[in-house]
Amino acid sequence: MDKPISGKPVRVKISRTAVIPDMVKLARFARGPDLGPKILFFSGGSALREASRRLIGYTHNSIHIITPFDSGGSSAVIRKAFNMPAVGDIRNRLMALADQSFKGNPEIYALFSHRLPKNRKNNALEEELRHMASGKHHLVAPIPDPMRKIIRNHLYVFIEKMPKTFDLRGASVGNMILTGGYLTSRRLFDPVIYLFSKLVEVRGIVRPAVNRNYHLAARLENGDMLVGQHRITGKETLPLCSPIREVFLTDNEMEPAPAAVPIRQKMRDLISRAELICYPMGSFFSSVIANLLPTGMGAAVSRVPCPKLYVPSTANDPETKGCGLMDQIEILLHYLRKDSTGDIKNENVLNFIALDRENGSYAGKIDEKRLGQLGLEVIDYPLVTSRSAPYVDAQSFTELLLSMC
Repeated sequence: MDKPISGKPVRVKISRTAVIPDMVKLARFARGPDLGPKILFFSGGSALREASRRLIGYTHNSIHIITPFDSGGSSAVIRKAFNMPAVGDIRNRLMALADQSFKGNPEIYALFSHRLPKNRKNNALEEELRHMASGKHHLVAPIPDPMRKIIRNHLYVFIEKMPKTFDLRGASVGNMILTGGYLTSRRLFDPVIYLFSKLVEVRGIVRPAVNRNYHLAARLENGDMLVGQHRITGKETLPLCSPIREVFLTDNEMEPAPAAVPIRQKMRDLISRAELICYPMGSFFSSVIANLLPTGMGAAVSRVPCPKLYVPSTANDPETKGCGLMDQIEILLHYLRKDSTGDIKNENVLNFIALDRENGSYAGKIDEKRLGQLGLEVIDYPLVTSRSAPYVDAQSFTELLLSMC
């Protein structure tokens, strides 16, 4: 178990007084991670990759609700070719939670992380992909059966189904394997995620927020409309020219209009198991808020009597242009409560805000009075360390979460 980050313990009133870091609790979780707490995350992208790897040393029961709306790079090529949700962020989280001590997993991780070169012709790349499907490629041959056979089968399905014009340059092999599984499973995510979770010993549960093909759209304050997650993040396109006024899901890229997207009963059941719910650091709108857009998500959260924690990013997030920390908190609450009805007020959706006042960097001033009016308690904790600055330290973040359970 890693040495705790913090020096002086922090005391927080949850249903009892919690001491952070709680070294007794951390040691107990480390001894029996199979019985570890059910911490639920609404996230996407890579912000939780390192934290997920550390978390499996303490619990094998974390729950990860992931955004399937990525629309940039090779994900866009696959989505357009097969009219399907994005699989890249799901692949990333599955691999982060995979037990690397399990036989064959390091080899599978290497294969799933591999991208085909961008500087080769498409026919040469297709030949390499077929070589992988044959099982003789150097990245596939070391993988033990039955994992190798399943991977080969999914690659063959992908090759058979991909359009003749499919651009393989820079394509993620892991995304293609999962896509092959998705097509084999009658275009259902749950079976392929379940299968690979078992094959690579994923120490947690990973599910997409929705299992149908929707796109993330944003309306800016200047009236502009952006459709596609990649246009919102400011990473593959020019930064936002105006603050985001609202985000919504749409099933029509050409004529974007808000789509009614109810959550499944399976998602409600999954949320109901949580012992701690975390809205973590990362891209604010495209990772956190995007997960909360399906109707019923906030209501499902409000029914769970566990603590709910927001951990804001401590580094610049291009999506929050013109949006200070207090604005982010208000926006988060708005989307969590947007589907409130007469008998469901969605009041119990957020209890704590974790900040590092000494080392963290946050836009705007912290309005203590307003936080009190909202019923929110601030946890001041050393989240940013010399090794992680300006980002949240994965170990410190993990200690905070586990100590609150």
